[in-house]
Amino acid sequence: MLRYLIAFLFLVQGATAKAVTQAEVMAGSAKLYRGQLDELRKGYRLDDDERFGARVAALARPLIEQAKREFPETTAWDWELHTTTDGDANAFAMAGGKLLVSRAYVDELALSDAELAMLLAHEIMHAVLRHNLKEFEEALRLEPGRATQPFAEFEYDIDNDSALMRKLASFNQQQELEADREGLLFAARAGWPPQALAAYFRKLAKHSHSPNVARFDHPSPASRWHAARELAAQMEASR
Repeated sequence: MLRYLIAFLFLVQGATAKAVTQAEVMAGSAKLYRGQLDELRKGYRLDDDERFGARVAALARPLIEQAKREFPETTAWDWELHTTTDGDANAFAMAGGKLLVSRAYVDELALSDAELAMLLAHEIMHAVLRHNLKEFEEALRLEPGRATQPFAEFEYDIDNDSALMRKLASFNQQQELEADREGLLFAARAGWPPQALAAYFRKLAKHSHSPNVARFDHPSPASRWHAARELAAQMEASR
């Protein structure tokens, strides 16, 4: 009996040791981020519009400082913000506060400062709410056998294994909705008018070829606009 108990404890400890950690995810994100920056730099597309970079930085800086106040663990992060004119980049945030914003995307939607602040707040929320880590944890819940997989392979599969990505699609859609909601609340606490922030989602829906259709891992633009509009109205009514 003791032998089986020891074996059981060994298995539990082994599983725990192989659970993905925030430190692993942040390290992996930093490596992927550096790789993308290197590719943009080779094509002379990294931070290649000084005026746009200054605009984004001016809007992002107070939001990042607010994130540090509201989420103390982020004060230790090596926050980075870069911009590009590459139209394929859109905007994203990786674990540990690694952000990239494309001028082509901002220009396509003709974002005002409030709308761009909403985009930045959305991306910052992905990072501070540990969405990357939670995606790994959900993948492990769905496919426990991946606990034995080398982290680099697991990280690659998260974004490239179509079967796993299909399983994670609805979970990732919920994370997008959470980043929308919490990002709007977060940016409003920074002083931006809720309705002006919500207008970002109106433009998102307006510029979509299929506003009522959900993407693989994103809710439909129309549903996001509806949710943001309702939340903004509730916030302004409660003031």
